Amino acid sequence: MSDQPQHDPLDAFVPGPRCTVTGASSGPLAGVTLAVKDLIDVAGWPTGGGNPDWERSNPVPTRHGWIVERLLGAGARIIGKTATDEVSLGILGENAFTGTPLNPAAPDRVPGGSSSGSASAVAGQACDIALGTDTGGSVRVPSSFSGLYGIRPTHGRIDFGGITVQAPSSDTVGWFARDADLFARVGEVVFGTSVPSALPTRLLIASDAFGFADPEVATALQPMLARLAAVVGPGEEVTLAPQGLSVWQWAQRVLQSSEAWQTFAPWLDAHNPRMAFSVARGLVMGSMFTDHERTRAALMREEARARLRHLLPPGTILAMPTTPFPAPKRGLPLSQLGFLRERISCLTSHGGLTGVPQVNLPGATVDGAPVGLSILAGRGQDEALLGVARAFAAAC
Repeated sequence: MSDQPQHDPLDAFVPGPRCTVTGASSGPLAGVTLAVKDLIDVAGWPTGGGNPDWERSNPVPTRHGWIVERLLGAGARIIGKTATDEVSLGILGENAFTGTPLNPAAPDRVPGGSSSGSASAVAGQACDIALGTDTGGSVRVPSSFSGLYGIRPTHGRIDFGGITVQAPSSDTVGWFARDADLFARVGEVVFGTSVPSALPTRLLIASDAFGFADPEVATALQPMLARLAAVVGPGEEVTLAPQGLSVWQWAQRVLQSSEAWQTFAPWLDAHNPRMAFSVARGLVMGSMFTDHERTRAALMREEARARLRHLLPPGTILAMPTTPFPAPKRGLPLSQLGFLRERISCLTSHGGLTGVPQVNLPGATVDGAPVGLSILAGRGQDEALLGVARAFAAAC
């Protein structure tokens, strides 16, 4: 452990003494440096959750989170805990209490959240890999905005023990890396399997998602699509969400916000914590959805799951823009951020609704800022996506 604050030019790490933990002396991740989002437990260190009252009202963990233990056992070494949007309730990476980590790939723009510090630390080369959580897009969005490999795994596949819950039917834990080989190697450790050398042979392209993205983003991603087609096979255009991307977004908003309210209501009741307006407003809105609205949203979730079961049998992947635009500028007025968040979630809501795995591939820019191309596969086909990421990088 380090009991002295360390210089942090990225503002990526939790302020104060730096959390450090040495892993196993050997293993597949020996020598790899790891940062851990401050929603994930590291024994002996507070889990601050991006909110000072969360840290004060929760005990210091006595055990590592499951995934932390797994990576330490493989030889990784923790070099710090990273900043997060308040209790994971954010998508841009701005925190009223701790500030905004630097986006090293676009310093005048936000890094994306809520795994903002983890993305900043990896993009800024402060560590090799970092853990994040993804409920509504919190690994996928900062991966796109910061130019990183990032994964939202199949929902329920990775033990969520020792991680702050937001919405249990959507919560996942994933990771970031700059290097595709290391990115895949982390997956082998976490899943306890090997990434297959045989790749999927069918590529679908979500035409509605590309149409929803800014034209500049769709254009910038075309060379990446061509390279992906060279790796997997010619692309075939399909509609991801026949009901409409905004309809899927509404359903996910109802379900996720309702669950978040149920998760945090006892804490709010007992501690009346300080919160940013946008975070508090989201929780209040989650408390106001009716049983009828939740039932309608749950039915839409069943339709979305059926749609992706149909589209993504084994051997098939689907490509789409990860975000509809590059990272917004830092410090925009609150009045401008609401619609931006809603547009982003139109391209991320399928994750929580369907639970399928998704990987962001870096490699394109718009106005000098990164934008990512995502690949999706059927539930449980995470390793296939890691194999495609590795082959895609090798094809550069």
